[in-house]
Amino acid sequence: MADGGSSLLIEPEQNEAGDLPVPNLVPRHRELIPTPFGPIKPWTELPNFIKAYFCLAIFSLLCVLALTIHSIVLQTREGFTVSLIQLIGVVFCIYYVTRGILQENRQELIVFVLSVLLVMVRSIVNFIVVTDAEKIQLLPRFIVVLLVGLLHIVCSAILIQSTNMMAFRVGGALESLQSQYFMLNLCFSMLTFDLQAQLCLCVLLLTSGLQDISVLHSSILGIGVIWAFLKVVFGIVAILKELKPLVWIFVLQNLPEVAYLVYLLYTVISHWGHDETHILEAAAVTGSCISVAIKSVLFWSLFHVYHSFGQGLRERMFSSYGRIDS
Repeated sequence: MADGGSSLLIEPEQNEAGDLPVPNLVPRHRELIPTPFGPIKPWTELPNFIKAYFCLAIFSLLCVLALTIHSIVLQTREGFTVSLIQLIGVVFCIYYVTRGILQENRQELIVFVLSVLLVMVRSIVNFIVVTDAEKIQLLPRFIVVLLVGLLHIVCSAILIQSTNMMAFRVGGALESLQSQYFMLNLCFSMLTFDLQAQLCLCVLLLTSGLQDISVLHSSILGIGVIWAFLKVVFGIVAILKELKPLVWIFVLQNLPEVAYLVYLLYTVISHWGHDETHILEAAAVTGSCISVAIKSVLFWSLFHVYHSFGQGLRERMFSSYGRIDS
């Protein structure tokens, strides 16, 4: 059975007419398209249902993005902060659903569902705390966000449970390579999810007035945004190029972030109740805990990816895919 997929690569026998290949020897899949982040399926290979959902997802997310940008300038301090965080979330959702569908990446689709849930929760909380007059204005947008979010969750759940052939098409019949490909995708998903969490936390602290932030502290947070992007670049290059020294540099880059999260939790808890509201304090604590959880999964997956370097997955991902089609 291990040679079942490669047997199709034998030069097709010709029928009696001498001009057409035997039908059962024609590969069922077209060649994958190589990208810097791994292979993707060609658009023509996607089923019509998935094509329709992908177009609907991108269109709806762009609409939410436009509405969020429009509402940012009309909000209070807390509303502005939450809307800006939602803006970041929607941008990442576009990335997640694109990569999740074109790469049949279950991990990205799961992260996409989690991000959509966060957007829905934000809308529900915001709708609850506003005045009755503001609720009348927000009601149409609130209903649209919930309905569209529910649609994305249902459709993404169907895709997550569907058969995934990408691991076989990249890793071949070896289950070890398929497992490595799964872990690599999980690591990539956690990299981008961690970046999203870091950006949202920096935005929360810089724009909410949560504490009496000094100029030095604001500068550290500003550098933190650049640091987050730089760290992700190191992580992506280290994984794709299988460079172990860069992996260690990436791990060391995370240590200051973890130390800052501990400091942030201590500062917020020690100042708890000094303001009139606890919403932003709770958001900071929740964001810190989520970031720690994401980093835990990231380090766990990176440990497995690190130990699979040099076992052939990189060559299969960036080689001619016609030799591994089933």
